Amino acid sequence: MYCLRKLRLRSILPVVLTLLVIATGLSIAAAQGSSAAKLTTPEGVRLLQNKSFDDSERARKEILELYKDLRVTDVLDGMDLIGLQDIGLMKKDIRPLWRDVDKFSHRVVGFAITVRHVPTDVRVGQNSFPDLEGFKKFKSQQYRRAPDAWLSVAKPGDVVVIDAGGIAECGFIGSNNSLGWAEKGVVGVVTNGGARDTDEIVKVKKIAVYCPNGHSTRGVRPGRLIAESYNFPISCGGALVYPGDVIVADGDGVIVVPRKHALTVGKLAREINVGDESSRAERFKRLGMELDETVKVK
Repeated sequence: MYCLRKLRLRSILPVVLTLLVIATGLSIAAAQGSSAAKLTTPEGVRLLQNKSFDDSERARKEILELYKDLRVTDVLDGMDLIGLQDIGLMKKDIRPLWRDVDKFSHRVVGFAITVRHVPTDVRVGQNSFPDLEGFKKFKSQQYRRAPDAWLSVAKPGDVVVIDAGGIAECGFIGSNNSLGWAEKGVVGVVTNGGARDTDEIVKVKKIAVYCPNGHSTRGVRPGRLIAESYNFPISCGGALVYPGDVIVADGDGVIVVPRKHALTVGKLAREINVGDESSRAERFKRLGMELDETVKVK
């Protein structure tokens, strides 16, 4: 009898163990399922809200006419006069990619479209793909994470101001896409990143570029950065830039005029500019110099 019981226990034991394993697995799966059901997506809140302003064609034209041919220094002086000393003045290393002292084609006046990029969250190592086509597919996928989505809202007279997210080696402004921006009427680019294909950009001079020390940053977007947002407040060159702010840039650098102060600052800057040009015209004459477009001819 004892041997029979022992034999029965031996035959039942594997079944019991199997049932225990299954039960344990089900418990783990249930726990995992319960955990998965509790996943949370944080709800973001933008504390710095955009500002409202008149963006009608009439208003845009009035501002552009007022700021036409004004220099950064004129505008800076106008900002000083209303108590905004150095507010909106970008760091002096944000420089033009080129300077054209004949036609001043490097000068920019326009309205800010703000764009923000962040560092990428993917990397690929050596031999990550079995063939070249695999990498090309990855590159195409990653390009779609860093599009020029902002271009859909661009208007003639706009300036794109780009925060590159601290990516040191990514020239997302190139000889090809910058021409597409110019076709939309975008008059300039200001960025704390850089451009690539700069020989061609400088040669055609279809769109002015302002970047740190006028230097090139050469890599492409995939594997380096992704687009985060556009038309929200950003930081560029140490200045706060809201969508719609007035951007003025020349050989002296870049200044950002808050849209609500645009007319006031523009009128003050225009008075300063006219007085300076008239004074220099008299000096031109006394020095026997031929008057040019930078001075008022009387």
